[in-house]
Amino acid sequence: MAAKKLRRARLSQELCERLSRHQITTCQDFLCLSLLELMKVTGQSYYDVQNLLCKVSRACAPKMQTAYEMKLRKSVNPSLAFLSTTLHSLDEVLQGGVPCGSLTELTSPPGCGKTQFCIMMSVLATLPVSMGGLDGAVIYIDTESAFSAERLIEIAGNRFPTYFDSDEKLFCMTRSIHLYRELTCGSVLKRIMSLEEEIISKKVKLIIIDSVASVVRKEFDTKLQGNLAERSNFLARGASVLKYLAEEFSIPVILTNQITTSLSNGLAIQADLVSPADDLSLSEGASSSGKRESSCVTAALGNTWSHSVNTRLILQYHDLPTRQLLVAKSPVAPFSAFFYTIEKSGLVLQELNLMKSTGVTALVISLFYSKTKMSRNYGNADCTDMGGRTCLFRWLVPTETWSGADLAYGKDQTNLTLEGTNPALQTIRVRDTALKDTLLDAALPKTTAITPVHRDLGICLARQRRIGQEKGSLQKH
Repeated sequence: MAAKKLRRARLSQELCERLSRHQITTCQDFLCLSLLELMKVTGQSYYDVQNLLCKVSRACAPKMQTAYEMKLRKSVNPSLAFLSTTLHSLDEVLQGGVPCGSLTELTSPPGCGKTQFCIMMSVLATLPVSMGGLDGAVIYIDTESAFSAERLIEIAGNRFPTYFDSDEKLFCMTRSIHLYRELTCGSVLKRIMSLEEEIISKKVKLIIIDSVASVVRKEFDTKLQGNLAERSNFLARGASVLKYLAEEFSIPVILTNQITTSLSNGLAIQADLVSPADDLSLSEGASSSGKRESSCVTAALGNTWSHSVNTRLILQYHDLPTRQLLVAKSPVAPFSAFFYTIEKSGLVLQELNLMKSTGVTALVISLFYSKTKMSRNYGNADCTDMGGRTCLFRWLVPTETWSGADLAYGKDQTNLTLEGTNPALQTIRVRDTALKDTLLDAALPKTTAITPVHRDLGICLARQRRIGQEKGSLQKH
C-alpha cells in the first residue's frame, strides 16, 4: 500500500506537482521524510505538514474489512471476480477462471505454451463482459522477446471468428494491448512501480509478465556471496507491488516462470538451459561420480517465491502432440490435471473418449491429497504413490478391475503426484522424458486408436488380467 501514488491520496494537484519535482511520487516517498524536510519541500507550516502526514498515512494504510464485505463485493458482479480462460473444465475447477486480485503463476519447460497461454489471455481480457472478458486494456511486460503480434491476431480470429469478423475489431483489440520489452531486473521493477497511473489512465484489466525468471537468472548468480539475498529482495519487492496493484484495482496478474533441476545433493541446474541429452541424464539420476542420484525438475526461483504467488499452474509434456496442465496450487481448487494441445486458436483441452471395451464409464475428474494411510477402496480408488503420500483418485470404474499396486504403478500417474508436502516441489515432465515414453509405447502392439490416458488405463487393466491368469494357472498346478 505504501507504493500508492500521492495523486490518489487526495492531495491537491499543485502540491503533487511540487512534490514530483523533488522525486516524491508515492506515499512511501512522502512518509520517509522528516517534518523539517517536508516543511522545506512543501513550503507549509509545521501544523499543516502534520495534517498532510495524517492524510497520507490514512490513504495508504490497509483498511479493515469483514469476510461478509469481501463476499458481497464479489457477489455484486461475479463475472468481474475471475477472468475466464475459456477452457471450461479448468474454469470449473478454478471456480470461474484466473482470479482477480491475486497473482497467478504459469511454469513449464520450454515449448509447452506459456507464452501462447499469455497471448490467449490477452485477447480474452479485451472481450466484452458479456463474452466472459473484462472489457479493458492489457499491460504485457515481455522480458524474453517472445511476444508475437501475428500470433495474437491468429488466436483472436480462430478462437472468436464471429466476434472478430472484421479488420476493424482486430485493430481495436491490438490497440488495447500495451507491450513493454524490459530486459533487466532494474527496468522491470521500475516499470512495475510506474504501473499505477497507467492502470487508471488506460483502464487496464490484466497485467502479464513473461517471464520473471528470465531477467532474474541472467543477473543473479546464487553461488556468489550476497546474490541470493539481493535476488530474494528483488522478488519480494516486485511481488509486493504486483499484489498491491492486483488487490487495489481487482485485476488478475499473470506471471510466467521457468524450470530448474534439483539434485539430491542440493544443487540446482537450470534445466531449460541445458541440452535435451543433459536434461535426460539429470532426470535419470546420473552423477559425475558414477553414483545414481535422485533428481527432479521443478519450478525455478525457489521456495520463497512459491509462497508469493496465489495460484500456480504447471504445463508439462505428456507425449508428442499432447501436453498436460496441472493446478498445483490454488486457494479454491484441488490438485487437478488436464490434457491439452496447442492449436491455431491457442490452448485446447482434450475431451477424453470413453473406453467402452474395458467397461470404463468415466475418467479422472480430479485428485486430492491426504496424509492418511491407503484405505484400498478401489471403487473410488484410494492408492498410495511412490513417495508414501496418499492420492485419492475419483474413478467411476468397475471395482473388480483394479488393484492398488497397479494404479500406483501406472506409468503416467506418477506425474500427478506431489514430491513431499510442498506444491512448490511438484515435479515437471520435460520434453525428452515424454519422447522416451512415446518411443517405448510405439514398440507395444496396438489394436485401436486411443488417447494417452486411455492407453495407460488399458496397460493397467491388461496387467491386472495377466496377474489373475497367472494366479489361476498356479492354483491348477
